[in-house]
Amino acid sequence: MNILIKNGRVIDPVNNIDKICDVLVNGEKIVRVEENISESAEKIIDADGLWVVPGLIDLHVHLRDPGFEKKETIRTGSRSAAMGGFTTICCMPNTKPVIDNEIIVEYVNMKANRDSVVNILPIGSITKGQKGEELADIGKMADVGICAVSEDGRSVENAYLMKTALKYASMFNLPVFSHCEDLNLVAKGQINAGDKASVLGLRGISNDSEEVIVSRDIILADSVNARLHLCHMSTKGCVELIRQAKERGIYVTAEVTPHHFTLTEDDICDYDSNYKMNPPLRTKEDVKALKQALKDNIIEVISTDHAPHHTDDKNCEFEKAANGIIGLETSVCLAISELVETEVLTPCQLIEKMSCNPAKILNLDKGTLSLGSTADITIIDPKQEYIINTEKFLSKARNTPFNGRKVKGKVLYTIIGGNVIVENGNLREEFK
Repeated sequence: MNILIKNGRVIDPVNNIDKICDVLVNGEKIVRVEENISESAEKIIDADGLWVVPGLIDLHVHLRDPGFEKKETIRTGSRSAAMGGFTTICCMPNTKPVIDNEIIVEYVNMKANRDSVVNILPIGSITKGQKGEELADIGKMADVGICAVSEDGRSVENAYLMKTALKYASMFNLPVFSHCEDLNLVAKGQINAGDKASVLGLRGISNDSEEVIVSRDIILADSVNARLHLCHMSTKGCVELIRQAKERGIYVTAEVTPHHFTLTEDDICDYDSNYKMNPPLRTKEDVKALKQALKDNIIEVISTDHAPHHTDDKNCEFEKAANGIIGLETSVCLAISELVETEVLTPCQLIEKMSCNPAKILNLDKGTLSLGSTADITIIDPKQEYIINTEKFLSKARNTPFNGRKVKGKVLYTIIGGNVIVENGNLREEFK
């Protein structure tokens, strides 16, 4: 199918494009990006007043499949991603069984090919069973298509094993995605170690529980010249550690989630477990530092850490509730509302962090509207205001503190490989 996208604000940081023009898609490829294209097309999309951007890429998603399909599946998670404007997502390995061998990777690939409407890239576990005892067979998983390795949900506590993983992953040109958390310092904490913890009588989680592993992993990555990506940063101290590492020329990248640059511990409402996440919501000072780090490109990626849970996992005592919230269908609106509308980031900087930079980290031929590139395109209305309503979400889960929040920024079209998956803000009938 030929698709002509007319009169949109085309934002492509890779090619330094930020102007009103047209985009022509022929089959799976982008063939023209210029002003006033007059060529006829089977489908014409009027993008006047809208952003036309490279398809969004999420480096950090939990699809729960295999093993926890009551929370989410590849089918439901991929449709949630498409509604959020994502054309490519990377799924974490803490499933059951763990994605720690080539057979499970192939299972995910098979199911993604059958059930998904977006591109899904599996992430392999660093250790077998995520037990932190023995290195998984990273080479065999690399052969069947993992995009990175991670122990997400926990840190590899054994420093020697983590160093070995960094060194081994680099042999296959794979980044290591690090979840930074010293469990001895966490000490069964529930929320940030601050005033709110005292008021609610909950055990606190100190900033240093995150920062000590960030520091360790930066040192280890530097020692073996590996590619380290730090997941869901949440503290001012982590920002400073990353800044110093970059100044020393160490290859380290980092991400922040919308909930960590939007909410603080002060927003925690009584014992509402939708505010329970890992790492926890921090202080206003930490949030300010995270936003500045995005502005300065110290943190160069925004990821969702989409963590769907069944109602039973959240509708219980705070101490027993699972960590995490969903994020695929709220990421764009929160980023626009909290970062673009407040002039922390320009639209171009935002798209860098949600598309171009993730593609660079994974060495993907995506994250651009270059001629000849795959037609993965997201079209956003940056000014549309609405109230977040989780009942309309396509994810299986509803665990988010953002339900009922007024936001600005709506995904209207998600185009993947030249196929229109989301149209006028709705999943097309043939993909339901």
